[in-house]
Amino acid sequence: MTHDLTDILRGTSLLASVPVQDLEAIRAASRLRSFRRGQVVFTRGDPSDTVIVVVSGRVKVTIRSAEGGVLTLAVIRAGGMFGELGVADDGPRSGDAETLEDCQLLLIPRETIQDICARLPSAAQALARLIALTLRRLTEAAADLVFLDLPRRVAKILLSQPRGKDGVIAQKMSQEEFAHQVGGTRQSVNAALRGFERRGWIQMHERAITVKQAAALSQFAGSEVSGS
Repeated sequence: MTHDLTDILRGTSLLASVPVQDLEAIRAASRLRSFRRGQVVFTRGDPSDTVIVVVSGRVKVTIRSAEGGVLTLAVIRAGGMFGELGVADDGPRSGDAETLEDCQLLLIPRETIQDICARLPSAAQALARLIALTLRRLTEAAADLVFLDLPRRVAKILLSQPRGKDGVIAQKMSQEEFAHQVGGTRQSVNAALRGFERRGWIQMHERAITVKQAAALSQFAGSEVSGS
């Protein structure tokens, strides 16, 4: 499968305002790499020497405890970008990144993005907004872990997933993936999902989940209905 990398770069929130000639220069300086499902992209403490655009597939960014527990901080889908924090502070990676499926990733040298941000105020402002958005998202996630019980966290994750007009969540997720996103166990996630199914809020078939009553899930979670 071929991709117009310039268009993909233009579609990112960081580079949307960058002129075409600069996008082409970014593309020329970057490396397109293929990764298999379950392959490690980087680990915590690695140098933050690239900003990464997901051309195809999905990547999860996680943190791990010394005991082996996993918490998913973000799932980046095609067209998304991650690793931008290193552009601001030159610090090491703050988490682990692993592919959830076969992926093509565009690795942009950090210095290339730093040069663009130094020359184009709009790109620098976009970087600041992107980092602020990440901070807001992580603050909300931390609050959810402290103030919401696990079933309500599961409900929020369900509502955040893209879904079709029929309510089917577009991307199938294993219960282990759910557990990593909500800070629970596969068994506790399964219990929460079965509870929602008994209430008629969702329908499950193998790994496919259909949201039948988004408003009820939203009221239960205390959040606005989203993901449709």
